[in-house]
Amino acid sequence: MRYRAAMALAQTKPVSHVQQAIASALRTLDTEREGLSVLMEAIGNGLAPSFTSAVETIASARGRVIVTGMGKSGHVGRKIAATLASTGTPAYYVHPAEASHGDLGMVQTDDVILALSWSGETAELADIIGYAKRFRVPLIAFTSNASSTLGQAADVCLALPKAKEACPNGLAPTTSTTIQLALGDALAIALLERRGFTAENFRVFHPGGKLGARLKLVRDIMHKDERLPIIGVEARMDQAIEEIGRKGFGSVIVVNTDGTLAGIVTDGDLRRNLRPDLGSLPITAIMTRTPRTIAPDALVATALEIEETARITALIVVENDRPVGLVHYLDLLRAGAA
Repeated sequence: MRYRAAMALAQTKPVSHVQQAIASALRTLDTEREGLSVLMEAIGNGLAPSFTSAVETIASARGRVIVTGMGKSGHVGRKIAATLASTGTPAYYVHPAEASHGDLGMVQTDDVILALSWSGETAELADIIGYAKRFRVPLIAFTSNASSTLGQAADVCLALPKAKEACPNGLAPTTSTTIQLALGDALAIALLERRGFTAENFRVFHPGGKLGARLKLVRDIMHKDERLPIIGVEARMDQAIEEIGRKGFGSVIVVNTDGTLAGIVTDGDLRRNLRPDLGSLPITAIMTRTPRTIAPDALVATALEIEETARITALIVVENDRPVGLVHYLDLLRAGAA
């Protein structure tokens, strides 16, 4: 282990504050990684039935997932609620103390409550647990103590494996919150896959920023119709050069007589074929016959990946073998995807 090597080094010669910090970081990460390994083993064994029950309970609910927890578990709960909501499972966080002072009105009988408490004895959860039992709202628990108050009250108890905290005093929630967070992610992704939640669905909930830009469809940003630089396969190079200059994309799409894609001529092709009689040559003499293409319903992120990997600046949008658009790298920059 890297952190063990760092600790061995510390024992053989004076250690600087920098080395101590690095050793501490590696030790913390190694401890939390061991906690995740234990969680994986648990899901592969005894925790699996409870996990699948939790997935089915949430998937079959007509309402939302009400996530609750106190302290560090509450902070983790907020993140779990956000992940669920953004991946197709309506969810929001309710603070357990506020729930006791009116926010229980947010919880409906069609909902599912997901309560987080490592000990299972968090006093602030008492009222929301009682509310769940009174109105028969399904209760799912994340706790390390299945015999605790929360564990016993839950309809589905995800009994988390005991794990050593990364905190040297064994007090600050570290490994335990990592386990809760990871299990929340696992639950959200299992629900995502069960619902068949697609990238297009994801785009609806993430319209902003670079992520939103990359989740747009190619058809949303492509140039088309009269803006499309296009010429017939029977044309000469002087006509192709004129079209390149007129449309300003540094390339022209070549089509067969039936409108299907034949190839592309780019500025690079012109530079590689500079000669006195270039203008009189048939376009087929220098065009690239197998240009890179993409479908109009592909993600902008896919277009960006193709252009950067192939080191090209223009990508032809093709539908039914016919060019219907063109995406330039500058379009990706303007859209905020790059």
